[in-house]
Amino acid sequence: MVAGTILSNDIIPLRTSDTGEEALAIMNEFGVRHLPIVNNKQLLGVISEDEILDYNVEEAIGSYRLSLTKPFVKENDHLFEVMKVMATQRLTVIPTVNYEEEYIGFVTQEDLLQYFAATAAFTEPGSIIVLELQRRDYSMVEIARIVESENANIISCFITTNSDAFLIDVTIKINKPEIQHIIATFERFNYKIKASFLEAQFTDTLKERYDLLMTYLNI
Repeated sequence: MVAGTILSNDIIPLRTSDTGEEALAIMNEFGVRHLPIVNNKQLLGVISEDEILDYNVEEAIGSYRLSLTKPFVKENDHLFEVMKVMATQRLTVIPTVNYEEEYIGFVTQEDLLQYFAATAAFTEPGSIIVLELQRRDYSMVEIARIVESENANIISCFITTNSDAFLIDVTIKINKPEIQHIIATFERFNYKIKASFLEAQFTDTLKERYDLLMTYLNI
């Protein structure tokens, strides 16, 4: 689960001698809105579609007066770090470098989504429960014990912050299509069930949202 495992080399990075028109054509062909600019193996920065459109697209991008951002991840960075950098920088691609900080390729949003879509958290059958609780009361050990007491197991779990700084939402995926008994047990232990999704409902909703996201990325 590191950047190097989903590295893309399908798109050749831009050179400073490439024109804005050539850069836009590549972006359009591969459905991205950013591209790295590389000199040999040196990463010079990342240019966006919007930046190119501010200039004469027939001129070389090296002639543009840009304050290039230089975001990147290293090939052994965890994919969670890759997601964080892409999200904070609002990038559709993130350049990847080796330990010598030489450019070796990049990761696209679609690469990242496809990777996580293929993990057990999405592919294994099961159902979803969302718990709302105080930060100080969170115990994964206790949550797992309750689930396992009903002869089920947690496939995946993630925590999101609530609008209330003292609350968190704990989303767990359970390897059972029927979860009413598990919900009832949580309620006996005074857990607040914020939401629950049966397998069929969750799969349909996830597929719909994934398809919409893929459509958006290809605009």
